[in-house]
Amino acid sequence: MKILGIDSSGMVASVAIIEDEITVAEYSVNYKKTHSQTLLPMLDEIVKMTEYNLSDVDAIAVAAGPGSFTGLRIGSATVKGLGLALDKPVVSVPTCEALAYNVWNNDGIICPIMDARRNQVYCGLYYFETGHIKVYKEQEAVAVTDLVEYINQETEISKVTFLGDGVPVYMNKIDELIQKEAVYAPAHLNRQRAASVATLGKCYYEEGKFENANLHNPIYLRKSQAEREREAKNDKSNC
Repeated sequence: MKILGIDSSGMVASVAIIEDEITVAEYSVNYKKTHSQTLLPMLDEIVKMTEYNLSDVDAIAVAAGPGSFTGLRIGSATVKGLGLALDKPVVSVPTCEALAYNVWNNDGIICPIMDARRNQVYCGLYYFETGHIKVYKEQEAVAVTDLVEYINQETEISKVTFLGDGVPVYMNKIDELIQKEAVYAPAHLNRQRAASVATLGKCYYEEGKFENANLHNPIYLRKSQAEREREAKNDKSNC
């Protein structure tokens, strides 16, 4: 089983190829460049270095969202183009679930948080059971204070591992409010990784959860700022 993984849902641009239980190659960059400048050159570099033939992959897995609206659109356009050109299916992997997969088989609850601005985070709650990831709470956009309050009220939760780009933004607030044991994933695990997307995508693919490339759409969870501003403008004009 050969899966190409792509993640452009946040600041990190990441591309990987896995084959069965082996990560053949992974290229990740967390730097202030647009993903339209980085994704395809990174993929091209991986192909050159490994002499890999992309037509041999079984599917293309992508971090489908939530995340940066621009990043998700770039990722979506990239996998659609590749999928159609290579005639390969696309596997849509929830971003938060892929982030949680970084800390595979971690004990306790895993809480990826991505900074969604406006004092909100994109987040979900996950745990592992006999080596398989399970959803404790579906990913959503929520105020970080509401997230911590929910965790505090859940009697089944005693320990939470936080990771994602929302951690440096909200760590102080979490530490102030959390009433459970809270730990934070280290640098090599705390951001998006295409190898996690590809590995989890392999699981989805084996379960029959894939689609034709032209049917893929990102998971936004909430409207973009431009859409909100346009709706607000229309509401005022209708007054």
